[in-house]
Amino acid sequence: MTAQETKLLLVCGKIASGKSTLLAHLVKDHRAVLISEDHWNATLFPDELKTLEDYVKYSARLRQAIGPHIVSLLQHGVSVALDFPANTMRNRKWLKSLFEAANVAHELHYLSVPDEVCKARLWVRNEAGEHQFTVSEEQFEQFTKYFEAPMVDEGFNVILHDFQAA
Repeated sequence: MTAQETKLLLVCGKIASGKSTLLAHLVKDHRAVLISEDHWNATLFPDELKTLEDYVKYSARLRQAIGPHIVSLLQHGVSVALDFPANTMRNRKWLKSLFEAANVAHELHYLSVPDEVCKARLWVRNEAGEHQFTVSEEQFEQFTKYFEAPMVDEGFNVILHDFQAA
């Protein structure tokens, strides 16, 4: 893989909007390595993640630890798909620092999905019990109030995935 083909693949969307599902397809298309924040947080901090504040604290710790590794992978020609939500300007600033440090291309896939659809998917996900975290409606609302859609002036190559009802 040449440096021109190496990409950092990013996702933005509310809880249960389909970020992980989309990344599963992108990983195959781009022959990328998937790194999932939920997997790492659930493995490293299984009993500590109970509140939004806990998530902010432990996710920041994870980003600090894994960021240099992500940059190294990219610099060595390995495309990376990050299942870390690019849901706030602050998070996107960190994500941007990665592809800029590695001097590689990127794609920010923005899943624009209505809250009602996300909640319906969330209940199915919770019932299946296959996800690392069960999210309540209260937690969904708490996280969603901090969601910030990407803005043009942030400098990302945004690919919009607009929800289409079946």
